Amino acid sequence: MSAEQQNNEEVTIDLRRLFILIKKHIISILIWMIGLGLIAYGVSEYVLVPKYTASTQLLVNRKTADANQAYTNQQADINAVTTYKDIITSNVILKGASKYLANPVTLVKKATPAKKAVYKTNDGTRTLVKKAVKAKPAVYKRESKSYSVSANELASAVSVTTTTSSQVFTLSATAETPAKAQAIANAVAKEFKEQIPKIMDVNNVTIVAEAAKGTKSYPNVKMITMVGVLAGLVISLLIITIKVLSDTTVREDSFMTNELGLTNLGEIAHITMPKDWTFTAKTAEKRGSSRRRV
Repeated sequence: MSAEQQNNEEVTIDLRRLFILIKKHIISILIWMIGLGLIAYGVSEYVLVPKYTASTQLLVNRKTADANQAYTNQQADINAVTTYKDIITSNVILKGASKYLANPVTLVKKATPAKKAVYKTNDGTRTLVKKAVKAKPAVYKRESKSYSVSANELASAVSVTTTTSSQVFTLSATAETPAKAQAIANAVAKEFKEQIPKIMDVNNVTIVAEAAKGTKSYPNVKMITMVGVLAGLVISLLIITIKVLSDTTVREDSFMTNELGLTNLGEIAHITMPKDWTFTAKTAEKRGSSRRRV
């Protein structure tokens, strides 16, 4: 037999033994897999604090009437996206967003001051030219619930992703509730749009779509459960392998001759003794001793 055939035979025997071990301990393997899978599911579903992510998209687009200049401006806007990505997560923007989140109101209509009526006198007759106008307070619109979020917390909650050769970039925010994630994303986008003309003396940022309520992004229950099931399989196989390797019981004659190099002198079969063997032996012993005494 060649060395290659011997190696193939050993591999076949090892795989066969492995299959036999798995078949023999299939119940314990399934218990480990199901048990760790249920534990992983319970931890991910009821123990880990869920996180929700909301996203909004912003467009960098410089308006121009010159067709020849349009392509140049477009390339300049694409290159500016990387700069905007750094600015949007800067402390200046995040501080303003934090202040807005504490009181998220937007001015809808400015306050109107009171104006006196205007009269015109002609030939002793007083004629009303312009009616008096009552003062009207400013009208504000509350955008969302108030949240107390510091600039440092916003820095860890906000992320920006860009696409190559695209004027659109995505701003994502992660928080403990869907509504909070939505409020953070919209607040940072709003503050960035308002502040960018002052920072770079440009006005080419448009909010394409405001963020909707966040969707659950952590934890991934299915993935964690599958990891638990896989861990149960690996651990059970590892325990079975260690148990088999640590068992020094000799079960085959070939191990004695091939591995240890010993000569097989013979085999002793298993003998089943009768139930009254102990009684018979004692009786014979007593009989023998009595005969010697006579």
